[in-house]
Amino acid sequence: VQLQASGGGLVQAGGSLRLSCAASGRTFSRYAVGWFRQAPGKEREFVATISRSAKWVVYADSVRGRFTISRDNAENTVYLQMNGLKPEDTALYYCAGGFSIGQDYTPRASSRYEYWGQGTQVTVSS
Repeated sequence: VQLQASGGGLVQAGGSLRLSCAASGRTFSRYAVGWFRQAPGKEREFVATISRSAKWVVYADSVRGRFTISRDNAENTVYLQMNGLKPEDTALYYCAGGFSIGQDYTPRASSRYEYWGQGTQVTVSS
């Protein structure tokens, strides 16, 4: 599976962006997909993940209620809708795919994901 993240950009605080993660490969629907982010000088952190069927989703506390993860398996794409953006959301955002060992597989740990996209920059100005 190859992943391509896009949709980042510069936005003012309170604004919105939608990130996309496009995947190649016929087995995309067998993978949970997560979004992670890394700000300069900080460790990579979990943002959100979605199960292979889209039935289960998990969010980091810092984004719950503002971000929404979704997927379209027919289009091999996962989305991250980000509303109410804050300056502290500024980071390089990565999507990652992890082969599902169960229907509700929604790991938070980056080590559970085998495939990673190249990242897309999100910058939120105050």
